[in-house]
Amino acid sequence: MNWGLIGASTIAAEHMIGALRACGADPVWVVSGSLPHAQRFAAEHGVARAGDDLAVMLADPGVEAVYISSTNEKHRAQALAAIAAGKHVICEKPLAMTVAEAVGMVRAAREAGVVFATNHHLRNAGSHQAIRALIAQGRIGTVLSLRVHHAVHLPPHLQGWRINDAGAGGGVIPDITVHDADTVRFLTGEDPVDVVAQAGVSGMGQGVEDSVMSVWSLPSGAMVMAHESFTHPFAGSGVEVHGTEGSILASGVMTQAPVGQVTVVTAAGRQAVPFAAHDLYAHGVAAVIAAVRGEGQPSASGEDGVKSLAVALAVREAAASGRRVPVGYGGA
Repeated sequence: MNWGLIGASTIAAEHMIGALRACGADPVWVVSGSLPHAQRFAAEHGVARAGDDLAVMLADPGVEAVYISSTNEKHRAQALAAIAAGKHVICEKPLAMTVAEAVGMVRAAREAGVVFATNHHLRNAGSHQAIRALIAQGRIGTVLSLRVHHAVHLPPHLQGWRINDAGAGGGVIPDITVHDADTVRFLTGEDPVDVVAQAGVSGMGQGVEDSVMSVWSLPSGAMVMAHESFTHPFAGSGVEVHGTEGSILASGVMTQAPVGQVTVVTAAGRQAVPFAAHDLYAHGVAAVIAAVRGEGQPSASGEDGVKSLAVALAVREAAASGRRVPVGYGGA
């Protein structure tokens, strides 16, 4: 498949171009709001064509699918244009600025008959797939609670609009809380019901939150405690799942690389859990390409993107209002 890149971004450069090529796909176009930036990006990464006009790229019949990694406020319009042009889409999270916008994107793709995926990379990790399997197998009994610790230090080359521009969708909630929402949904198969939260600004940027803690209720009665931050350089990351018969302790797994450790603890003792070390992004791209052929579904669908956004926006509202907020999924 020939792909167009919408956004000459760091994630495209560091992860997605390699993932596409690893799957036998070819990124043949890159479009950016800055033509010089697009041209430099194309030259550096061996992409044949570069431009600043999305319509020109979408009119190219040789482009079969697009990957969208522009700033968050642009996702909706760009995705709808690609869908209208008959292109399959992988869109970065969050899909849009509101749940209603995201639902509209998913519906448009469904009506157009194109594959629409959300680039939630963590559910592609061998570690997360191993944790999900342990839960499904009943190794820890009934799940009682989860703790997701995703407090990191945002490196300088990724800061910019993420820490200073609310209008572009900046802030740790749309950047990281959406990933943790998808992680919880992937591991448990449950959609959070309501949330309470508190957010703060630690001084890294201006105008958006850079740290947030929240507690979510699941339909089963299990609770989730989540912590996301841009400002914790030495905290590490991880996910814990605690059940009636044991616990799963995973450290260093909330990352873009296939690393970390997973341990299951029961009355029988502690056991290290092996997991596959495949590339997260290539795994996700492969699932999308297979879905285009009619073989299965993307690892994270558009509906998954809607639901992770809904949880994140509920967390933001709860932090701003100081009250418990129900999660509204907009019919997704």
